[in-house]
This record gives sequence, C-alpha cells and structure tokens, in this order.
Amino acid sequence: MAKKVTSPRPVRPAASSAPAPVPSAPVPAPAADIYAELIRQASGGDPQAMERLLTRVQEVAWRFSMAVCGRADDAEDAMQEALIKTYRYTSSIREPEAFRPWLHRTVKNACLMNRRKRVHEPARLESIDAARAGTGATPIDPPDPGRNPEEITANTRLKARLQTALKALPPSYRAIVFLREMQGLSTREVATAMGLSEANVKTRLSRARKSLQTALEEAAS
Repeated sequence: MAKKVTSPRPVRPAASSAPAPVPSAPVPAPAADIYAELIRQASGGDPQAMERLLTRVQEVAWRFSMAVCGRADDAEDAMQEALIKTYRYTSSIREPEAFRPWLHRTVKNACLMNRRKRVHEPARLESIDAARAGTGATPIDPPDPGRNPEEITANTRLKARLQTALKALPPSYRAIVFLREMQGLSTREVATAMGLSEANVKTRLSRARKSLQTALEEAAS
C-alpha cells in the first residue's frame, strides 16, 4: 500500500521585535518658501494672504531698518515705503523666491536716502529690544525666571557690550551681520540685498565677527 504524501505546513515568519517607526515631525518651511507662497496667493487675489504678507513685511522691515537707519523716525519711513511697494508690486513680482533680498534692499535704500538728508548728524544704533518696546511684542530674549540674579545681571551686561560693539561697526557691516546672523539669509541673498559681491559679503562678515569678538573680549577684561 502506497504511503500518503502530505504537503509541508507553511512556516509563519517570526514576528519582528523591532519597534514600529515613529513618524517624524514636519519640517518647518524655510522663510523664503513662506514668502514665495504668500506672494503667489496674494497675486491671485487672496486678501488674507496679502494681509499675512504685509504683517511679516512690517516686522522684518522694522527690525532691519532700526539696525541700518539707527533712528526711529527714519526706520518708520523705511518700513512704510517697504509696505507700500510690497502692496503695489506684489502682482508683478516675477521671482517670488527672491522677495526677501528685494525687501531688505528696499529698506536699505530708504535708510540711505534719509541718512543723506542728515549728513551732519552722528549715526546711532538702537537695540532691537528698544525698538520693540511699547509695541506689545515679546522681548527677543526675555529674562529666564529660573536663573538667579547674578546670571541675569551677567546676561544684561553681555547684551549691553554687544550693542556697544555693534554701534562701533560701519553701517554696512551692521546690516550684513543682521541679515546673515539674525535673519538667516544666505550669502547670495545678502549680496543681492546689499548690492555687493558674495566675496565682499564674506570678507565684511568675517571682519565684523572679529571686531565684535575683540570688543567683547576687551570689555570683559
């Protein structure tokens, strides 16, 4: 009698002990992409996009104009000009990704025009925190309630030294430091905004950093 042949039972794969992948948090869009998207929406007739765009322009233009102009009244004029030009020419912007350099260049030119009217007046620089005072905005570096008074005092002194060192920089150097270090623009974007070559921007930024470092070290000694 022939033996009955049975087919082998299917082998189940062993359960993996590896944990399930954790979904990564969404990466925030770069500022340039946010501006570009708002410009496209505003050009298409979206009034809310225009409102959001002008709100961003107002804050950035004010901070940059205070760093470059050094006077609240000149900064106000430069900011208003930036807002007006943004509102007027949004629909005709051909390269939305290049908006940020254009915005900073517009503010810089307005500051230079006002400065020429006051060639005999000494240039001065107000701190960004001082510029925001009275506007209801949160300070950029608010005191940490968890720190002791000695740490708060040391931080206040450091900020004062930094502001003094920034005041000593030439206006173009201050503007480059602001755009590169505070606004996060690329070297190419800074060069476009300032009307300089990329090599010139790198040279001035390097000199500004060394000057700031030297000034802070001398103030601390």
